[in-house]
Amino acid sequence: MIRFLEPWWLLTLLPVLAMAGLYVWRQFRKRQYAMRFTNVDLLRTLAPKGLGWRRHVSAGAFLLMLGALAAATARPSVDTEEPLERATVMLAIDVSLSMQAEDVAPSRIEAAQEAAKAFVAELPPSYNLGLVSFAKAANVLVAPTKDRSAVISAIDGLTLAEATATGEAVFTSLDAIRMVPADGADGAPPARIVLLSDGYRTSGRSIEDAATASAQANVPVSTIAFGTDTGVVDIRGSVQRVPVDRLSLQELAENTDGYFYEAASVSELKQVYEDMGSSIGHRTEPREVTRWYAAVGLLLGLAGAAMSLLWTSRLP
Repeated sequence: MIRFLEPWWLLTLLPVLAMAGLYVWRQFRKRQYAMRFTNVDLLRTLAPKGLGWRRHVSAGAFLLMLGALAAATARPSVDTEEPLERATVMLAIDVSLSMQAEDVAPSRIEAAQEAAKAFVAELPPSYNLGLVSFAKAANVLVAPTKDRSAVISAIDGLTLAEATATGEAVFTSLDAIRMVPADGADGAPPARIVLLSDGYRTSGRSIEDAATASAQANVPVSTIAFGTDTGVVDIRGSVQRVPVDRLSLQELAENTDGYFYEAASVSELKQVYEDMGSSIGHRTEPREVTRWYAAVGLLLGLAGAAMSLLWTSRLP
């Protein structure tokens, strides 16, 4: 089905229709003028043999050319169904103050940022990728998208805050996954959550509840622990120990069929999505066919000119 992206430009067809009407009117006027002669045999003798129906062909081609070019200005398009991969990965990054500890060089948060960006670079481009940051609460910084630059930019812009709501990070990631459009596909998209943290939840819903919700949604959570048991941070002049809660992160991964890592390499992180599967939806996109209209107009113009030159030795 043809539709026009800028339909107001179809008003350019009005002068073309006016010209076609003028041409038809002129033909009737000629016929009426010829009928004034009562001696038809004498008229045939005096007037050379006409072109007959051929005289209208080149004019018709010329008018059709103008119509095609006028329609082209309205940007004609056809609807096409584009396949759309719905598989989704959510990155959840801990931005609690404990992540500024420097027991992992150059710091826990910087190491997490580098690991996250390496993961983004390796993730297949057809997959959706979203980003959640969490401290006292969890926030979706980037909704699931195929725009990797948006995710990288958000990772670079992470800022630290108080508290750690690990469970909320999982719940927020699940909510973001549910928002991925169905686009005609059945069921929820295959999805994974990758959570980067140094552990010890201090705010929000429990990690156990988050693991249950994730398991029920069939979304594995893979966790990456950053830090050591000797990590310390200076918070408002007070030096505090911030050991890593490996046990909670490991249990979250195991209870959701995910993977638990410490300082995971890029090759290891490929395990997260290698078995994720696929879910293809379809999105209707307009595909512009302006060039085809212009090409048809050009061919009609050339055809009209050729016929006119052949039959009358002049251009229409």
